[in-house]
Amino acid sequence: MNASRRDLLKLGTLAAAGSFLPAAALANAGSGVIEKAAKPLRILILGGTGFTGPFQVNYALARGHKVTLFNRGKRPSPEWPGEVEQLHGDRNTGDLKSLEGREWDVCIDNPTSLPFWVRDAGKVLAGKVGHYLFISTISVYADGSKPGMTEDAKLAEYKGKDAMAETMETLRADIENLYGALKALSEAEAHKQFGDQVTIVRPGYIVGPRDETDRFTYWPKRIAQGGEVLVPGDGLDPVQIIDGRDLGEWMIRLAEKGTRGTFNAVGPDYELTMDSMLHGCHAVTGGKVTFTHFPVADIPEDVGLPIWVPREGTPFSGYGAVSNAKAIAEGLTFRPLATTVTELLTWYRALPAERQAEVRAGIPLDKEAELLKAFHAKQGA
Repeated sequence: MNASRRDLLKLGTLAAAGSFLPAAALANAGSGVIEKAAKPLRILILGGTGFTGPFQVNYALARGHKVTLFNRGKRPSPEWPGEVEQLHGDRNTGDLKSLEGREWDVCIDNPTSLPFWVRDAGKVLAGKVGHYLFISTISVYADGSKPGMTEDAKLAEYKGKDAMAETMETLRADIENLYGALKALSEAEAHKQFGDQVTIVRPGYIVGPRDETDRFTYWPKRIAQGGEVLVPGDGLDPVQIIDGRDLGEWMIRLAEKGTRGTFNAVGPDYELTMDSMLHGCHAVTGGKVTFTHFPVADIPEDVGLPIWVPREGTPFSGYGAVSNAKAIAEGLTFRPLATTVTELLTWYRALPAERQAEVRAGIPLDKEAELLKAFHAKQGA
């Protein structure tokens, strides 16, 4: 089926990401002078070296906060523009010893998809942090088929034997059934461990520089190549994306304000369709390109078209039109699509040639040409 359910269920927070450019060079690009926060905070970030984490770190430092990272130390640490404390441990094995006996004003939990990670963090940090912010996902909703989902929609139910016994291995083995349900249980565990001092942030597709999944990157990259581009459907299906920098920086502002609650962190703040997104990419890339709307029924099951979500007829049709009114009211803002595309391509084109040659999402050129040829032959018959 077009955009695969596996891809949709991951929706951003399983997106591992490294970077070949300093995160500081990407954070806050074009956003002007960053003012200091009214009160400096001691912020603990669980993770911090993946996709959105470095943007949180850089923005927090620019705002005058003190930052501590906790992770396994497996990834090269980005070049920070200020002092960052690094603590190591492994949440897979319950090794959180380096967090013991410490206190922070805020904890931001970026990478968690397993309830026992939250439980174990609570054992060490409950009463030691004043505010716990958890990155979840819109995949927690039980029914993703209808547009306009708000934060109080019913959540997915776990149907396994023991949620606390699930591991990254069991999650990957059955991600379609487990991902949303385990995220929902992780949210519940956060409230159990930290009470009402919790903020839940539910993103959809996270895009922009540092995104190693290539899901959104496929489109500006493909359009820059020129020629005939296969566009699924009639081009009117809604699209929701959020730049990783907008997400990361907003979470720091939520921490500064002490905002509690649950928020759908999806964007933009206007109706974006597949056609308008693609033409927005073309406005940046330029070049000769034609867009051909391709019938949904003719898209093979094994062909994935990233970011695109059919607006009807699937269990996840509503994922392209989730309500973000609550988050916007709480200060979530979005940089222009052109800015995201421009800076994404700058980052991507600085990656090694062999990495750019990889096809991590979308249709290979030869397969796209084959489908388009068959489509035109059918039209002319």
